[in-house]
Amino acid sequence: MAASRTASTAQTNNGASTAPLRISFAKIREPLEVPNLLALQTESFDWLLGNDAWKSRVEAALAGGMSVPTKSGLEEIFEEISPIEDFSGSMS
Repeated sequence: MAASRTASTAQTNNGASTAPLRISFAKIREPLEVPNLLALQTESFDWLLGNDAWKSRVEAALAGGMSVPTKSGLEEIFEEISPIEDFSGSMS
C-alpha cells in the first residue's frame, strides 16, 4: 500500500500575475512648478537680522492690513535676555 497524495492545485507562477501595479508619471503633460525653497531661508534670515528687505516686507504687509510681527529676531532675543540677572534678581 503506497501512500496516496492529493494533487496540488497550485499553478506554476511566472510572477506576472502577482507583480504590483506600476503607475507611470512619464505621461504628465503639464510641468509642475518648482517651489522656490531658497526664498524661505532667505526670508527667515532677513527676519533674524532685521535688514532692509525684511523691513520693506513688514511695511507692505502692514499697509495691506495684515498682522505681522514688527520686531526682528535679534531684537526679540536681546529683549528676552536683557538685562541679565542672576537667581536673586540682581543684575550681574
